[in-house]
Amino acid sequence: MREKLDRGQDTTYKAGMNRNQKQGRVQAISLHVVCNWDINEIVRLYRAGGWWSEEMDPRSIPDLIRGSHRFVVAVDEITGSAVGMGRTISDGISDAYIQDVVVLKEYRRCYIGLQIIQLLTQLCVEDKISWIGLISEPGTLPFYKKIGFQPMEKYVPMIYRKMESDALSQ
Repeated sequence: MREKLDRGQDTTYKAGMNRNQKQGRVQAISLHVVCNWDINEIVRLYRAGGWWSEEMDPRSIPDLIRGSHRFVVAVDEITGSAVGMGRTISDGISDAYIQDVVVLKEYRRCYIGLQIIQLLTQLCVEDKISWIGLISEPGTLPFYKKIGFQPMEKYVPMIYRKMESDALSQ
């Protein structure tokens, strides 16, 4: 069993060869568990996921990466660019949430997202985290079921939205 990662240490995993069906070429993809990464590449991935707005500050990316339990970047070994990412948020003991999993459109359907999720899950299990959850995009339930995730019956994911009454009281 691999030793637990030190928070200041980056680790690389070979993700294997993937056939990029759109370009018809074979790619070598590696997965990197990182504590820092090029800000512009991470912003590009957040934009690809539709999760970046212009009022967000790119200078917050290093803190976002360091504040994650694990942050994984998928790299095309041929171009050297980041083509996907994902992260876990956790206290490192009991619960973990997988989030921000995205793969650039031209690299999708090459199992990169699957490998990111499998690595994040494996790292949580190695850290003895027993509850690993995520919120899936509409239409992705069959994908997540195939890799061991199940819907949480009778539970509803929620998000805080500042209420008008809160704004009036300030």
